[in-house]
Amino acid sequence: MMRRSNQRRDAVFACYQQEVTDRPLSVLLAEAKPFTVELAEGVEAHRDELDEVISEYAQGWDLKRIAPLEKNIMRVALYEMNFRDDVPYEVAIDEAVETAKKFCGAEAPGFVNGILGAAAREMKSDAEETNGEAA
Repeated sequence: MMRRSNQRRDAVFACYQQEVTDRPLSVLLAEAKPFTVELAEGVEAHRDELDEVISEYAQGWDLKRIAPLEKNIMRVALYEMNFRDDVPYEVAIDEAVETAKKFCGAEAPGFVNGILGAAAREMKSDAEETNGEAA
């Protein structure tokens, strides 16, 4: 059985390959596990929204200047944070940072952690405000 962390990595690489080669996700995901497919297709469906979040917290960085692999690591994590109730923010962030450590440059893990951490703090704050209003 393939661990979810491996399936996340596979989703990141499928999204990365799709971005840099323009190959269809359906081809890249032909033999992928269902969780990998869900993540990659979710990123594709919500790319603009996810990129807005990255841009908001990547202060001083134009989205085009962020390496495609780093962008896709963050997109997958943000997709999970926004659209999967069964994945705690901390897990999504930790998995993203570990992937960045393995496959990106020395600065990438801190960059990824900073952006995702800031997004998570705002999401938690928004959730608390919403829950407070509902009470």
